[in-house]
Amino acid sequence: MRKFAVPFVAIALTGCVNLAPEHVRPPLATDAHYPQGFENDVTLGQRATDVAWRDFFADPQLEALIARAIERNRDLAVAVARIEEARGLYRIQDADRLPTVGASAEAARSRGPSLTGAGTDTSNRYSVGVGVTSFELDFWGRVKNLSEAARSQYFATQQAERAFRLTLVRDVASTYFASHGAEEQIELAEATVTSRREGLRIAKLRLDAGVTSALDYRQSETLLTQAETQLASLKLAKAQADNFLAVLVGGPLPADLPAPLSLAAQSSPPALSAGLPSDLLVARPDIVAAEEQLRAARANVGAARAAFFPSISLTGNVGFASSALDGLFTNNGLTWSFGPSITLPIFDFGRNRGNQTVAEARENIAVATYEKTVQSAFREVADALAGRRYLAEQVEAQERGTLATRRIADLARKRYREGVSTYLEVLDAERSLFAAEQALIELRRAQADNLVTLYVALGGGLVGPA
Repeated sequence: MRKFAVPFVAIALTGCVNLAPEHVRPPLATDAHYPQGFENDVTLGQRATDVAWRDFFADPQLEALIARAIERNRDLAVAVARIEEARGLYRIQDADRLPTVGASAEAARSRGPSLTGAGTDTSNRYSVGVGVTSFELDFWGRVKNLSEAARSQYFATQQAERAFRLTLVRDVASTYFASHGAEEQIELAEATVTSRREGLRIAKLRLDAGVTSALDYRQSETLLTQAETQLASLKLAKAQADNFLAVLVGGPLPADLPAPLSLAAQSSPPALSAGLPSDLLVARPDIVAAEEQLRAARANVGAARAAFFPSISLTGNVGFASSALDGLFTNNGLTWSFGPSITLPIFDFGRNRGNQTVAEARENIAVATYEKTVQSAFREVADALAGRRYLAEQVEAQERGTLATRRIADLARKRYREGVSTYLEVLDAERSLFAAEQALIELRRAQADNLVTLYVALGGGLVGPA
């Protein structure tokens, strides 16, 4: 039994030394707190990671589109396939940490001259065996570190796929709001065009009757053409948004979608708590992926350093051999072999040193990438928190301003009909009202879009299969 225990003792001794740098998470590359004035946002509401996307969105049509995108988006399918690819590569690399055991069986029959010189002899040879071929004893941790690097790459790919799902949710919602906002603006523009066509008709009658001048008629005509131009522009924007939405959801938009909510109703999702910037380190999948990439880079440094040390491999075989089949599995037929080999780099003309330099440079790149990812995440959350507060204030102010502008337009039309003012006053009031109403819709779209951005910036919740 002692002769068979030698390889297994050698295997147990592998991985005694690890030359990879110890993984320590880099210091937080941002302030420990979000900008002053947002202290209440740290504890307000639920954590984004605890709110699933189906619970975050109240619009049934948007929910249906997001579910369809998660099911059919082509880029997401690529991201999922990359996870399987990374998993397979990890399994391949991890398999090198254990010996590959192969079984063999052989039967041979030969005929040749007799050893006595008289006639010919026929001989048989039978053998069976189990062997290990060139198994590396991982004294310096090279194989272990390569396996750890592949494992971290696999985890990074998983997080990248989750980050893509969140990005997909944000893109679908943003495009949907753009389409929905354009639709509301189109409805407003169409109503405005209808109203101004009626105004132009009345202006023509007044011109023909000699009540007004040609200037008033041309000004009314200008109002109509401006509204028609804006209507065509809005229709183009909606068509482009719908086309992009079809790409995101993986095909034509279904005709049986539920009724949507208005943009004004999109600004009341569950309240989200921002927490602290340090919370992002585990909540944001892109940050977790960047850290896993850093782990992989450090493991590769260890593998590069191990290349400077001797490489020890084992080859072994145990089995039976006999010239007679019925005597194959007997004590006399037992055979075994065991042979270690050692390879020591002497002159490699700087190859190993170059590989180590590359690995260390990639570690530095991974550190900088991680820190930049953290800084970008901090900025995105800070921007979205500012947007949550100040866009709400803008919408409220714009609502008051639009109401005031509408009253001014009503007064201007009344003054014109009574002959107190010229049509230029009506023209200015109509332009201001149309612009204010369009701006209100755009602000509501931006507010809804910003709330989704905050949800994603904070790490989002479970975004799994629909």
